[in-house]
Amino acid sequence: MTHLKAGDKAPNFTTTDQDGNKITLKDFKGQKVILYFYPKDNTPTCTTEACNFRDNYKELQKEGFVILGVSPSSAKQHQNFINKFNLPFPLLMDQDLELANLYGVFGPKKFMGKISDAIHRETFIIDEKGKIELVIEKVKSKEASAQILEMLAV
Repeated sequence: MTHLKAGDKAPNFTTTDQDGNKITLKDFKGQKVILYFYPKDNTPTCTTEACNFRDNYKELQKEGFVILGVSPSSAKQHQNFINKFNLPFPLLMDQDLELANLYGVFGPKKFMGKISDAIHRETFIIDEKGKIELVIEKVKSKEASAQILEMLAV
């Protein structure tokens, strides 16, 4: 797994969101981006994290952040997840794991004593110029928004 760090240029990507809209990182130049990777829609920890971003969405927007969630779930799963939990931000498609590999978040992971390749729950904060400002490898799903704001001392 290649791992990006603070100060690196954020790799550009082009994908689609849950509605089929084309999304590229360059679309957000001049804005701060929270790019968070999570394993799967509608699982307990992933739902907790997404709902934390939802509950703190206005505060994060006030601080100038755009939120983009990424997982290998299908467009239909993303749409259902957004509708079920009233998520106000897009979820990006990554069924081929291109983004996960580009950002180095796909690789060996231990779960219940077994090691297998999987998506690692990580968050990247990308500044207005496209540089990675912060990488959070140990995401606290119940406190994801506060964790970002505290680590950036916003």
